[in-house]
Amino acid sequence: MLHSQTHLRTRPVQAGHLRAFEAVARHLNFRLAAEEMALTQSAVSRQIQSLEDEVGVPLFLRHTRAVELTAAGMQLLQAVAQALPRVDSAVRQIRQSAGRRQVTVTTFASFASMWLIPRLEAFQRAFPDIDIRIDASDAAVDLDVADVDLAVRYAAAARMPAGARRLFGESVTPMASPWLLKSGPPLRKPADVLGHTLIEAADAYTPHLEWLTWRRWLDAHGMERAQPKRWLSFNYAYQMAQAALAGQGLVLARPPLVAESLARGELVELFAGMRLHSPMAYWLMAAPRSAARPEVRAFADWLLEQAVATRTVIGEDEDPDLVNDLD
Repeated sequence: MLHSQTHLRTRPVQAGHLRAFEAVARHLNFRLAAEEMALTQSAVSRQIQSLEDEVGVPLFLRHTRAVELTAAGMQLLQAVAQALPRVDSAVRQIRQSAGRRQVTVTTFASFASMWLIPRLEAFQRAFPDIDIRIDASDAAVDLDVADVDLAVRYAAAARMPAGARRLFGESVTPMASPWLLKSGPPLRKPADVLGHTLIEAADAYTPHLEWLTWRRWLDAHGMERAQPKRWLSFNYAYQMAQAALAGQGLVLARPPLVAESLARGELVELFAGMRLHSPMAYWLMAAPRSAARPEVRAFADWLLEQAVATRTVIGEDEDPDLVNDLD
């Protein structure tokens, strides 16, 4: 008997039992879980009992009118609540993309909204049979294990592995809308920015972002203790750009992210030749298992072509010493 129980508890747990467990744990009610799963209450009870036999400990405390998770049940729920949605999501993607080619790219939210998404229509016209899925998150993912094909990273060159391809570098420079230039105080020299509202990131003064700050730009141009008319802070770069486009102040912008607005004349660089360069750059990386797929190569090549166009608009030459191949 002991041998058979030990053998039972080393077998993989049945997925159906885990779904029944998750439903009961979420409702803390066998009847509601059974209704959700379109099963009888006794069938759900049998699945939970079988799961407890397989795990080897009780997962619920059964009271007369209530159900309560045990410590083991809470531990299992933490894992199941994460695993089942991921499985369901993968199945949905497989069903949706059956017979189609798909490329998944991960990047941070500001880059996705300001640079990548506005350009995607051109790729879709050129490659109508390739679906693009964008995972916009500020958290970096592990390309060796994550379900993504390409990643755009924002980092210093020293942090990039072999195989990363530099898209463009980064600098910051004051910009404003043409409307503000016509209606506001004159902007003929650096000190004139103090007569305007200065727009910047709310978290810009953390150590790893200090090169993006107005304080650094003011200090570099002999205004160490100066204060502007007022400050206007936002959480994201695209919010800062929107405020500048609306004429709400001057933004210390990153030219690659506002290249389209520059090209259309919606934003104007105030002081040519006074950009402050940062140690950061934008990089393209391919997941090892995805790099050889034709659709991934097509999207990567398209991104590199778009990067060339961006460098042209912002007046940046590619540094060959910082370029590696995706292969």
